[in-house]
Amino acid sequence: MDDVSPKIQNQIAQFQQLQQQLQAILGQKYQMEAQLKEMERTIEELNKTTEDSPIYKSVGSLLVKAKDKASVLKEIEDDKESTGVRIKTLERQEKYMRDRYQSLQEQLSKALGVEQKGQEDAG
Repeated sequence: MDDVSPKIQNQIAQFQQLQQQLQAILGQKYQMEAQLKEMERTIEELNKTTEDSPIYKSVGSLLVKAKDKASVLKEIEDDKESTGVRIKTLERQEKYMRDRYQSLQEQLSKALGVEQKGQEDAG
């Protein structure tokens, strides 16, 4: 790496940082999608229950009896909507990062190819 110009070294560092950021975004998106699927399954199961079925919800490390089915459904629907918005945001960030990643990768390939050609001509 000592024979690579400082500009290219900087681009390589940016590329590696971008890789890490993209991995973090993908991890967050994966977690959010899993939460969304869990909420959808929960809503399905709640819809199968009767109005007088006892329903409990998790509050911290406790299970507390819910006031009624409708309030629990509303809460989960609201959380589902928020999670969906967060996933869309992560998808936009992912697309932006992937585009930057590809662009930087192309720049680095060209720069390293030119630099290696220059070294071969000098050597």
